[in-house]
Order: sequence, then structure tokens, then C-alpha cells
Amino acid sequence: MEALKVDGLSINFGGVKAVNDVSFSVEVGERLAIIGPNGAGKTTLFNLINGQLSPTRGQIFFFGEDVSDLPTHQRAQLGQARSFQIISLLQNLTVLENTLLTLHGTKPHRFKMFRQIQDFRDVFEKAVYELKRVGLWEKRGDLVKNLSYGEQRRLEIHLGLSMEPKLLLLDEPSAGSTKEESADIIGIIKNLESDITVLIVDHDMEMVFELAERIMVLHYGEVIADGTPDEIQIDQRVREIYMGVEESTDHVGAC
Repeated sequence: MEALKVDGLSINFGGVKAVNDVSFSVEVGERLAIIGPNGAGKTTLFNLINGQLSPTRGQIFFFGEDVSDLPTHQRAQLGQARSFQIISLLQNLTVLENTLLTLHGTKPHRFKMFRQIQDFRDVFEKAVYELKRVGLWEKRGDLVKNLSYGEQRRLEIHLGLSMEPKLLLLDEPSAGSTKEESADIIGIIKNLESDITVLIVDHDMEMVFELAERIMVLHYGEVIADGTPDEIQIDQRVREIYMGVEESTDHVGAC
């Protein structure tokens, strides 16, 4: 069953085609990595899928429903969650406050704001569970800005997962992370429920080849290759593009 289908998707910024006639589909539970040089259109494609941008033309289907014109919050209610390249947590609120706000936003009573948070016992209990699961319960009273980068990234991903998404979009989840922090993120993604569909954009090819069942390569807004990690690694056009960045005999994305 298709979780996501993108059909002839394009967006122009003036005379620049940031995404040009991109079509692909992703099955339920599939792990798809999207790679390409800087400026290839990867984050723009994510913004289209998630509703931050509206396409110039083309359609996006989420579990068979045309969501091309839906705003981001409605796509979230249907089961999309996303982490951003730049961490999107509320830096001047505590870890617990960030968690409660995220969880409250998933509930039917999210618009009933004029009540004590203790009245929402289910939300508070879920927040306790999630923070203990991510290993941040002891830091629940700390401001997010005082956490390490890896802890912030881990919290952001887990908050996305706490929304019980059907589709998780991860934009550069390893950006700015140490090797140990990247290993933690890989572990989180590997342990996801098998029915959660994951799209990953990342420049860390160790992470990409560790996690992806399939890799799609963008170049100047167009899909130039789509296949298994082994197929992508030996694709001559992909190697030529990456050789212009940095030579290597390892994974193509590290080239």
C-alpha cells in the first residue's frame, strides 16, 4: 500500500525550477533516503510534501488522499510529522513544557486552553512516559537552550514520534551531531515501528546507507537515480555528480 505518492511535482521561484517534475511513491513502512548536492531541492521537496510550500504544479497523495492544497497542520492531523534541519524546539521553554505543548496539540481538546494543565492528566502522563523513554526526564525542568545539541535533536525526533505519525520526515537529523549522537539517532530510527514510513534527507552517508532501503538522488531539482543502496553506489551518473564535490572510494554520498 502506498503511504505517499508524488506526481509531477514542480515549484518555481522566479525563473528557477527548484523542484522539476518529480514523481515517486513510497510504500507503508519503507525507509527512503533522499540525497543530492547542496541546492538539489531536497528540503524544498520536503516543504512541499509537508505543506510549507504550495507546488506550481503536480499533486501529493497521502494514503490515497489528495493533500496538495492542505495546510501543514491538517497534514499533521492526518499523520505527518517532521523534524527540521534547524531545530524547531521552543528554546526558552523547559523540556517538559515543550513536551506538554506538543502532546496537547495532538488531542481533540487542544483548543480548550483556559484550564490547568493538571486537568489534562492523560497529556501529563504521556509526557512523563515520553521523557523517560528518551532519557530526558531528569532534565524536564531545564530550558531547552541549555541542552546539548544531541539532546535537543533527540527530543525533537521523539516529540515527532509522540504524535504517532504514519509518515516521518527527517531533514538532516544528524546535522551538527557528534559521531556518538548520530549513532543514537540511527538507533532511534532503527527501532521505529515497522508501519511508520520514513523519509530522510541527510549528508551523512554512513547514516543514509545504514538506514535506507531505497535511495533517491536529486540534482538541480530533478530525480536522476532511484534504487537500492547497492544500485545507487555503482550508478555512474551519481558518481560523476559527487566526484565534483569530493573524491572518495567509499559510499557515493561521501564522495
